[in-house]
Amino acid sequence: MIFSTLAKATLAIAGTLLLTQSVESHSYVDCVDWRFKQASKNPKDISWHDKNGECFGYARRFPVGAKPFAKLDSYSRNRHYQQRHTKDKLSLNELACSNGKVGEEPGQDETVSNPVDDAYTGKDEKKFPYGRMTVKNVGDTLCMRWPAKNHAVDDEDENFVTIGIMKYDGKKIYSQKDYLNKGENKPVQNVKVPYKNCSDKGRDTDIWPCGACFKLNENIVPGDYSGQWRWRLNSNEWYTSCFDIRVKAKGDNATEPVVPPKKEDPKEQPKEDSKEKPKKKCKKGRKGKKCREAQKKEENESN
Repeated sequence: MIFSTLAKATLAIAGTLLLTQSVESHSYVDCVDWRFKQASKNPKDISWHDKNGECFGYARRFPVGAKPFAKLDSYSRNRHYQQRHTKDKLSLNELACSNGKVGEEPGQDETVSNPVDDAYTGKDEKKFPYGRMTVKNVGDTLCMRWPAKNHAVDDEDENFVTIGIMKYDGKKIYSQKDYLNKGENKPVQNVKVPYKNCSDKGRDTDIWPCGACFKLNENIVPGDYSGQWRWRLNSNEWYTSCFDIRVKAKGDNATEPVVPPKKEDPKEQPKEDSKEKPKKKCKKGRKGKKCREAQKKEENESN
């Protein structure tokens, strides 16, 4: 009887811990430029699962391969950045992008780099490579993916994601007001997309893959841009992920990130023969007959 009571108590505590862990799971952008392997005519049939697409662009300093999908909140430095709680429910005066130091949960450093590419080269402390930067064409569709982290179930409110895109300026750190079109600097684009747009809804609601797509404005001038993904869990509990996009003119190939051309080394260039190669000397008599016949045939073919 005592054992049964203890067992029940243990199960109750374990259940409470699991519930607490579930409630405290928070989201972040897993992929900035998600590309489906096959297009679907029906939006309801879209699957955001790994097997159905590939990531062509990431948030700043995103450690690719460090953890399975949806598990970077348990990394040595958790991926998600939660802005500080303030009386202002929009947290307009908080850092738009994590610096790895400030916030309810500082997360990983996502400050802007100068040059912009620096945030996508190199490795983290555990030697995992940073993901590549997003490269798109003017007017392209951009699809972004994130894990549900237990917040896409039916009894959760649909708190929309806000995505703001600013002209890149390596010398300027844009404010939260800027990204929301409430500051001095205006975004070139500002969109809202549903958070709970998820697929492959198995038992583990933490790892449901979710995402949304939108078109880049046709009037965006080709160049580099900085972006912010922002989502609210509770009244003043905001999470952000920051990234950059290289926008190219229509017609330019944006399938792969720009790779600078390799400079040719003049030492490696093959030298053209300015003189004819000397003929092989054939032996006299019967032993050299085949050699002479081969040379004669070669001369006839060249003429």
